[in-house]
Amino acid sequence: MRRGGPVVGESLSKRRATLESIAGKGEPVMESKLIVDHTEIDSNGFLTGRASDDAHPVHELWAQTRSLESRANSREIEALELHAEFDAERRSRLLAESRELRDQAEALRQLLRATTPGSIGS
Repeated sequence: MRRGGPVVGESLSKRRATLESIAGKGEPVMESKLIVDHTEIDSNGFLTGRASDDAHPVHELWAQTRSLESRANSREIEALELHAEFDAERRSRLLAESRELRDQAEALRQLLRATTPGSIGS
């Protein structure tokens, strides 16, 4: 809930953000909290690439797919930056997580391909 702006009193913000980024700007709505990966947060602490709570289910599937891909990329980049000899176990775990996230994203893409084009606007 943010204070001020064009609406007198408090209004519900359309953007989700970290608690740190909204400090002093309004009150957090804890019922809307999400657990996200650091790659889904922009430099200002706002969530990127996710559909809103009232989005059409197909849009939410696309947002979930992008989130999974972003998280997979993050794990893979981190793994490739590790020294293979000294961090073999962590590197292996991160690469396995990346593969699992990519598999989940592919399952969502298959579900999206099965969705009829006419259902997006309904």
